[in-house]
Amino acid sequence: MTITGEAIIDGVQERGAGGSFQAWNPTAREHLEPSFHMVTPEQIDRACALAGAAFDTFRATSDEQRAQFLDTVAEQILAIGDELIERAMAESGLPRVRLEGERGRTVGQLRLFATLLREGSWQDARLDTPLPERAPPRPDLRMRLIGVGPVAVFAASNFPLAFSVAGGDTASAFAAGCPVVLKAHSSHPGTSELVGRAVSKAVAECGLPAGVFALLTGTGNGIGQRLVAHPAIQAVGFTGSRSGGTALMAVAAARKQPIPVYAEMSSINPVFLLPQALAARGDEIGKGFAASLTLGVGQFCTNPGLVLAVEGPGLEAFVKAASEALAGSQHAVMLNQNIADSYRKGVDALAGNEAVTTLACLDHQEGKGGAAFFRTSADEFLKRHELHEEVFGPASVLVVCRDAGQMREVAEALEGQLTATLQVDAGDIDAARKLLPALERKVGRILANGYPTGVEVSTAMVHGGPFPSTADGRSTSVGTGAISRFLRPVCYQNLPFELLPDALRDGNPLGIWRRRDGALTKE
Repeated sequence: MTITGEAIIDGVQERGAGGSFQAWNPTAREHLEPSFHMVTPEQIDRACALAGAAFDTFRATSDEQRAQFLDTVAEQILAIGDELIERAMAESGLPRVRLEGERGRTVGQLRLFATLLREGSWQDARLDTPLPERAPPRPDLRMRLIGVGPVAVFAASNFPLAFSVAGGDTASAFAAGCPVVLKAHSSHPGTSELVGRAVSKAVAECGLPAGVFALLTGTGNGIGQRLVAHPAIQAVGFTGSRSGGTALMAVAAARKQPIPVYAEMSSINPVFLLPQALAARGDEIGKGFAASLTLGVGQFCTNPGLVLAVEGPGLEAFVKAASEALAGSQHAVMLNQNIADSYRKGVDALAGNEAVTTLACLDHQEGKGGAAFFRTSADEFLKRHELHEEVFGPASVLVVCRDAGQMREVAEALEGQLTATLQVDAGDIDAARKLLPALERKVGRILANGYPTGVEVSTAMVHGGPFPSTADGRSTSVGTGAISRFLRPVCYQNLPFELLPDALRDGNPLGIWRRRDGALTKE
């Protein structure tokens, strides 16, 4: 399949009328062919207008039709074959096994949402029986959820498949009946084009309006800002930097009609080493932590960038094991030059901080990331906000606390996070119980005796958290709960039977779970 460097608008490939750019191979350190062409403001506006025009037709499709569409997208992605993996390897520097796994995750997400649609409860159908004899009388009330409208989705740099063109944001928006206008990431434009063409083929094969999907190409902030500002766009899905996410939030808030932005941005994912666990297995925990920190060159949003421990038995064993493992690790290619440069800048800032001791720090290699591990006291951490900032890559800071009370004080001082991890043994249960209220307020996922890198795609997963980990901590971007970001409720009062949607009709023609007079039933 020849990569053309073109956008996809109205179901056809179209050359951007702006400037051009090329993808960069971070491993070979050379540009890749072909050149990609940037869309103009007029092309962005047209893609958004087409999405707006397609919305009512798309949302009126049955759950089964949209499920078949998602299954078809999955099939078309698999049909690309090895070309997709090879191009993604060239553009990202990620190894084959990682990208093959990511392709499987991408296809699995699409099929998971297809299963959700076929099950039907996503509509949250509710019916209240009329009570005409009551004073005052209660009318016939019925409610369901519908899609909010066209969604702007921004592909992520660190997951060129699973959080990009046909990733979780796109899959959940499609499941909700929302057209998607996708801004491809400039780090992997060829990968994006291949997947975008697969989605476009599925749109055509399923007989859907071409405006259901568009792929926009380009670099810089202008495309994204224009996209979010367009009045047809009704919600935004974003995975990226804190600065990028907050900039889009500002654009969305300044619109005549403000819209929600679901942005995953910044998280240092604290790991709490509780005393009994640390004393019993400090060496083991140190090795496991080092493996988690360096996985994928630390380029995961759930990377363990902060460790908290109380002074006492096992601490030095942990420090020794983790430091030695990290010092013996290998440099690896980072996703792009900007990420590599930002990582080196962050590591240098930590190494030069007077309140910090360096435990392990590999030397700098151009375009690559090497592990870095630092130590500071809780007193210093609490008064130096710069130590709270994310360094995107395989770097982490150990904060040593005087006692469990100071550990809770540090937990209270943290910003919102995606995850918090407890290394906990039976003797730590009381200490963990005292930490939990703060962690529940601060994070979206709490895990025990594991490591945060690795996010299961399932019904119960939460990948989100209070600001700044995400823009809206009430949502998740992974798992079936992600569909709720792109839905809103509509109530129908005393509507004639002929006008009611099938999900709310008497007799339950769809056979879905509904809440009638407060009780769940399929009757």
